[in-house]
Formats: sequence, structure tokens, C-alpha cells
Amino acid sequence: VQFVESGGNLVQPGGSLRLSCAASGFTFSTYAMSWYRQAPGKEREWVAGISSVGGMRNYAASVKGRFTISRDNAKNMVALQMNSLKSEDTAVYYCNAGWTVPSFGSWGQGTQVTVSS
Repeated sequence: VQFVESGGNLVQPGGSLRLSCAASGFTFSTYAMSWYRQAPGKEREWVAGISSVGGMRNYAASVKGRFTISRDNAKNMVALQMNSLKSEDTAVYYCNAGWTVPSFGSWGQGTQVTVSS
């Protein structure tokens, strides 16, 4: 199982970023997929999830209305569009299969998102 996250960057408050995750080593189209994040000094938290065929999406209260998760089962990829970014969104972002509890114990290197003026 492998996850490769990309797209993180330094962005000003109110800005936007689009994160991507390429997954391999499992039957991608049969798993829900989620994004998680870990801020400095804090535990990793669930951010957003999407069902296996994309019909259901759920979001943490802190990002609802600002973030949108999507997936492309033909490419084994999941994306996270982040708008109206706030300083508290600063974290390393990871993807994994599953919902609030990740399906796999292995994680990618993550992608750093820094929101700062």
C-alpha cells in the first residue's frame, strides 16, 4: 500500500490550494478515501472523506463549506480542493483509505500546507 501526496504550498489567508493523492497497492475503487492532517504539536485528525464511488462526502466541521473532496477511480487518485484557507489549516496533509479511522497503517510522506501572510 502506498500513498503519494502533493500540492501543498505556502498560501496567504483566504487563498486556495488543491491537493492530490496517488494511491496504489490495493483495490482503490472499493475503498472510501479520506484526507487527514496533522498540525504541529497536535494529533492527526480526519478532515474529509468520500465513498468508494463518490456518492457520499463528509467533512469535519472545521472545513465544511470550504473544502471539497473528489476522486478519480480510473486514475486511483483523490483530491482536496481547499478554499478560504485560514491559519488554523496549517498542517501536513495525508490521504488514506477509510473514513475517520484509516484502513491502512502505512502513510505517505504527506504534503505541507502553510497558511500565513
